[in-house]
Amino acid sequence: MSVTGKPTVAELGIDVAAQRWRRSGDGDGAIEVAMVGRHGQPAPGGEADGAGADWVLMRVAGDPSGRVLVYDRHEWECFLDGVRNGEFDDALADDALGSTALAGPGRAGNALAKEASADGADE
Repeated sequence: MSVTGKPTVAELGIDVAAQRWRRSGDGDGAIEVAMVGRHGQPAPGGEADGAGADWVLMRVAGDPSGRVLVYDRHEWECFLDGVRNGEFDDALADDALGSTALAGPGRAGNALAKEASADGADE
């Protein structure tokens, strides 16, 4: 039995520089997300809820290695549901105590979920 991993942006033929990136904040360390449609093109409208997207790309601004995570639409919708349902709220509590191990993605996830809600993702 062959085990296959998730595809990379290179395997999908996605031009990272051609995407419309949405940011969770300013400066290095901000989470950036891009919605990608068929054939590696930016998804129409690039809505934060992933509507019309086949793939969702996520990266950290200023990451010297340029790593880009790839999620399919179902994974992204599950992530947004988790944010809306408070699954990552403990990360925010850890941040208040001075721990940054999990806090960054929690803040970014909340910001992105709020933006998705504003775009009508809760309808």
